Amino acid sequence: MSKKKKTLWRVWANALGQKGSKCDKEADRIAIVRTVIFVTYLVTNIAIVANAVRHWNDVPLNNTQCEVQK
Repeated sequence: MSKKKKTLWRVWANALGQKGSKCDKEADRIAIVRTVIFVTYLVTNIAIVANAVRHWNDVPLNNTQCEVQK
C-alpha cells in the first residue's frame, strides 16, 4: 500500500472514532466494521430522503369516474 493510501486510511479510521485496539491489524478490522456500518446508515438515509423528495407533492388521483347527473 502506498504511503498516501496508508495516511488516508489512518485519517479515515481516526475519524470513525478512537482506535479500537492497540494492535494495528485488529484496529483496522474494527475500522472496516465501522465503515460498513457508516455506509449502511448513509445508504438508508439517502433512500429515505429520495423517497420523501419523490413523494413531495403527490396528489392522489381520483380514479373513480364521475357519474353524469341527468
